[in-house]
Amino acid sequence: MPTINRLAEMHDEITAWRRDIHEHPEVLYETHRTSAKVAKILQEIGVDEVATGIGHTGVVGVIKGRNGGAGKSIALRADMDALPMSEETGKEYASQHEGAMHACGHDGHTAMLLGTAKYLAETRNFDGTVILVFQPAEEGGAGAKAMMDDGLFTRWQVDEIYGLHNLPGTPIDQFETRSGALMASTDEFTITIKGVGGHAAYPHKTIDPVVVGSQVVSALQSITSRNVGPLESSVVSVTFFNAGTAYNIIPDSAKLGGTIRTLNQDVRTQVAERVRQVVDGVCAAHGAGVDFDFKDGYPTTTNHPDQTKFATKIAAEIAGSVEKVDSNAEPTMGGEDFAYYLEEKPGAFMFMGNGDSAGLHHPKYDFNDEAIPYGCSYFIKLIETAMPAA
Repeated sequence: MPTINRLAEMHDEITAWRRDIHEHPEVLYETHRTSAKVAKILQEIGVDEVATGIGHTGVVGVIKGRNGGAGKSIALRADMDALPMSEETGKEYASQHEGAMHACGHDGHTAMLLGTAKYLAETRNFDGTVILVFQPAEEGGAGAKAMMDDGLFTRWQVDEIYGLHNLPGTPIDQFETRSGALMASTDEFTITIKGVGGHAAYPHKTIDPVVVGSQVVSALQSITSRNVGPLESSVVSVTFFNAGTAYNIIPDSAKLGGTIRTLNQDVRTQVAERVRQVVDGVCAAHGAGVDFDFKDGYPTTTNHPDQTKFATKIAAEIAGSVEKVDSNAEPTMGGEDFAYYLEEKPGAFMFMGNGDSAGLHHPKYDFNDEAIPYGCSYFIKLIETAMPAA
């Protein structure tokens, strides 16, 4: 099955929604304008229930099928937040807010779910209930967890949940996913090394935190290569190192930090413990003190087997060929807070091609509006197949 014909008629309207959201990006939980726009559209298209303020600024819509919503309930999720970066696309609908940009396509995800909602509210060619989840703060704010903590799965019955993310470099009529670990956990660490400062001409009278920190960085690189099994996946990246203010002064302290990415909970625990051991050991060897702060990030995004198999079948129908769906895609070390939903409910996360565009989180990135019919059709066909009308 190709994309749904009705979506060709709706394409301009959905595109206009997308570009308006793109023009007014909002980060983390500050999605006030976006959330208000989403809620207004849901009310105008005849969604049965619209709830706002879920998980701070999240929006939930409910569409009941022809049987009044009895029986199964499936949730579809879109993220709404932008990134704290400046846009360089030169588009006529480019961001009007310096330092904020939709560089990950969440504007497209939101618009596609709105288009899906409009179609399903018009046709209601399904039995059961559709829960539309419009989520803030995917980019580092754990908005999924905030919505769950605010009753997403207790206020509304959810039997399964599905999400979709665009993928630059992949043709727009192609999809990718896999059963099991699809995306990595995303933990963070901050290390403050406490040395003894002094004159740069007399380093022997100091405990130089720059030297200690440099050795910490080097030692951390051995964890993946010498502590983690060669068939497992892990990344330990130091992403900042701040110390000193002058050429002739050895500073008292240095601050560095970074991220740990894994695809396995046992490896995640092992690497976190090993990072702490390495930091403590290197600092102790040099007589330096250390403060170590570790922050648990998103869990591994782990797709459920049955739901992944089903989602792959639907994607193949929309793409028009099983060859256009990679059902054993290579896992990515990027993170995604959809992982929290999958810890609580069965479901699957799918990637959809965005064509030949700049990469995610790049200042020249833009969501490909030609992908809209594929994303909407995927969600619609998923609902109509999983909950067919009697």
